[in-house]
Amino acid sequence: MELGLHIADFTWTGGPAALGADLAAHARAAEDAGITRITVMDHFWQLPGIGPVEHEMLEAYTLLGYLAAHTKTVKLHTLVTGVIYREPALLAKAVSTLDVISGGRAGLGIGAAWNDEESAGLGFRFPPTKERMDRLEEAIRICLQMWSGSEEPFDGEYYHLGRTLNSPQPLSGKPYLMIGGGGEKRTLKLVAQYADACNIGAGPDAAHKLDVLRAHCDDLGRDYDTIEKTAMMGIDPSSTPDDVVRTGEELAELGYTTLYVYATGIRAPRSIIDVMGEAAGRLR
Repeated sequence: MELGLHIADFTWTGGPAALGADLAAHARAAEDAGITRITVMDHFWQLPGIGPVEHEMLEAYTLLGYLAAHTKTVKLHTLVTGVIYREPALLAKAVSTLDVISGGRAGLGIGAAWNDEESAGLGFRFPPTKERMDRLEEAIRICLQMWSGSEEPFDGEYYHLGRTLNSPQPLSGKPYLMIGGGGEKRTLKLVAQYADACNIGAGPDAAHKLDVLRAHCDDLGRDYDTIEKTAMMGIDPSSTPDDVVRTGEELAELGYTTLYVYATGIRAPRSIIDVMGEAAGRLR
């Protein structure tokens, strides 16, 4: 079981003035502890369950570029970008740029978006679920086309591109593509069609979701084993390495291979790495 650090809470002891230096140190400490991935969420307000909406939240792709400059080996991506937040061509270009400046370490995590309150507050159009899902598939196709080197037009229902020129191309060839969400009819089918990885909640139905994904793979002729299965868990000040190891081992038995860990209410980021570093060593 591989561990990834998901940075979700930026309300740390040093406050906003120290966030730049604290984030750089946090990322370097994670890498030194054997963490192989660092992700951030693509939101603009803090999420309920992590903290009040007024708490600090940083824009995802600016932050990933900063983290790229302060790390050497970790994979970097969002977990996950809401499709309604950026035009797909801009998203493809942002991930391409991150890949180039990081030496080929970028990925794209993407989903259909869900936060209607945040969208209404900041003026993002929030279409019905079907339209968001349709836009998600078109956005994925556009990104893949731009990363393929094709400059052909793209004419979808929602997006129309006259020339999909993308220079420079990502150093990694095609950046790692994760689709987040556990929707059984559309989301997991899109995973089977296009993605390198899924990200599904580590709840009681985790095994069932993988069965659904396997069925979609069978229907589409996709090798189920070529898709990375990932999940998330939260830790708080009371959590121990044993908690992370236990969850990781339980998920591994179901077929998951990567666990992203995020913290809530931990004001000293070094404490997060202490827990994750010990757990990572025991889960290898």
